[in-house]
Amino acid sequence: MTRYLIINADDFGLCDSANNAVFDLFRNGFLKSSTIMMPCPKAKEAAAFSVENPQYAIGVHLTLTNEWEEKWPWGPLTGGKTIRNPEGRMWPENEDFEAHCKYDEAIAEARAQIEMAERLGMKVVQVDNHMGSLYGMNGKYLMLPKVFKLCKEKKYPFRMCTTPKDEFCPDGVPLALYNFFCRFSGVLSKAYKVPTPDYLILTDQVKSLKGKETYEQFRDAFLDFHGRIPEGITETFIHPALDTDEMKSITGTWQRRYWEYLLMKDPVVLDYFKSQDIELISYRELIDMKTK
Repeated sequence: MTRYLIINADDFGLCDSANNAVFDLFRNGFLKSSTIMMPCPKAKEAAAFSVENPQYAIGVHLTLTNEWEEKWPWGPLTGGKTIRNPEGRMWPENEDFEAHCKYDEAIAEARAQIEMAERLGMKVVQVDNHMGSLYGMNGKYLMLPKVFKLCKEKKYPFRMCTTPKDEFCPDGVPLALYNFFCRFSGVLSKAYKVPTPDYLILTDQVKSLKGKETYEQFRDAFLDFHGRIPEGITETFIHPALDTDEMKSITGTWQRRYWEYLLMKDPVVLDYFKSQDIELISYRELIDMKTK
């Protein structure tokens, strides 16, 4: 088997700084996959780009949390009371969201976000989830089957790994719980016939040096980690953005996001993956391989 890697640009639609970075990467052939945060301020501009450029694999980044709260607020598309905090915004963290939400209101919001993209004219290619809020790993264990059921209905693939690999276990998640959710996702993927990647890498697994590293050190750590992916289809995700005052006002991780933008434009990166016989693909190729 070949080693395949999907590098998805998450948080498309968040703000101008994110949109302009993703526009540039797509237009210059550096990016194959991205997903839009439909409740966010610049989602319609991102969706319009997708409609104008159907050749790109662009989907929906189901967004049920708002970690930046007052700095960059957004609320749900639906009227569900349990998926918003007292100020009307989405809950900031997964734990808050799962502790308060009702299943039917969470899935109604997920459906509304997908259908907003469809209504705007997008040819949605894939669906994934901001911060993993719909994985149900904090106690809402029936959430994941409901999401798979929605994806089956809509006929879209979903980002969730089906094969556990110890070094891909997210920080702070017990290995046994990670293994269970991978295998559970594999069962759901087969039962609902929803294509998924085999493996999933979280960006925080490329360890930071607490902001003291250079771009080149970050790039080399990224390549070293991803150069060791197994055979099959692995997905990783980035959050490319320009280094603007806007981005700096939203999040303290602005430099990491700018470096992830530079990463995709760096010829060293493409040369490295070619040298390692790792083929960069989008969800279109995943669908073809998983539905044969």
